[in-house]
Amino acid sequence: MKNDFTSRKKYSPAEKSSQSPPSGAGGWQEENNALYKKFVFKNFSEAFAFMTRVAIEAEKMDHHPRWTNVWNTVEIWLNTHSAGNIVTDKDRELAKRIDSLFPL
Repeated sequence: MKNDFTSRKKYSPAEKSSQSPPSGAGGWQEENNALYKKFVFKNFSEAFAFMTRVAIEAEKMDHHPRWTNVWNTVEIWLNTHSAGNIVTDKDRELAKRIDSLFPL
């Protein structure tokens, strides 16, 4: 698969769902056409290890988040560029996978 926007799937209006985040995705907020969540860890090492686990899942889905990391805090925004930068079911699925990686 080519790694440019021309090879990405184009989403139909039906696929551009405006439903709320998936159940079990506690804490995700939909704002500015993106799902958003902040994760706080004990230290930088835990935050970075979490980002590594998220990166592996994101790569498997070929769906990559916008995120920031400052010391023990990771903030993540999810939306689908190929759907016009809106929230789709692909974002909700990645949110569920990310939540499953967060240590309770």
